[in-house]
Amino acid sequence: MIIWLLQFCIGLLVANAGEWCMHRYLLHYYGKRLGSFWAYHWEEHHYAARQADMLDLSYKKWPNCWNTQAKEWLTLVTILLLHSPFFWLANGYAFAIYLSVIVYYFVHRYAHLKPYWAKKYLPWHYEHHLFDGNSNWCVTYPLFDYLLSTRRKFLSK
Repeated sequence: MIIWLLQFCIGLLVANAGEWCMHRYLLHYYGKRLGSFWAYHWEEHHYAARQADMLDLSYKKWPNCWNTQAKEWLTLVTILLLHSPFFWLANGYAFAIYLSVIVYYFVHRYAHLKPYWAKKYLPWHYEHHLFDGNSNWCVTYPLFDYLLSTRRKFLSK
C-alpha cells in the first residue's frame, strides 16, 4: 500500500510538471508558430477566451473535424495511451496520471464555460488568459508555477 501511494504521489507530480511543460512549450512556444499543430491553442482558444472574458464557447460543442476540442482530446488520449503500460508496471502512478488527465479536461472545460467559477477557484488560469499569457502555466493546480517561479498574481482575494 505504501508503494502504491508513493507511485500515486509521483504520478501527481509528473502530471503537474507535464501540464506545466506542455502548456509552456508545446501550446505557447510552438503554438505561436503559424501552421504548427499546436497553433490552435493560441489562435483559437486564447483568442476566444480573451474576447469573451474567459468564456470559450467551443467547449459547449462536441469535438468535430479538426477544431480546438478535437485536438485537445487527441492530445489527452495520446497521453493516456502512452501511460497505459504503467498499469502493469506501477499502477499507482498510472492511476494518478489517468485521474489527472480526466480532472484536467473537466476542470479546464468548466473554467471556460463558467468564468465566474474560474475566477474564484482557478485564479491562476483565469489570470493566464486575461492578464498575462506568459505566466501561470498550470491549469488544475499551480504547484510547478510556484516551484519554477512562473506564478504571477493579478487578482486580490
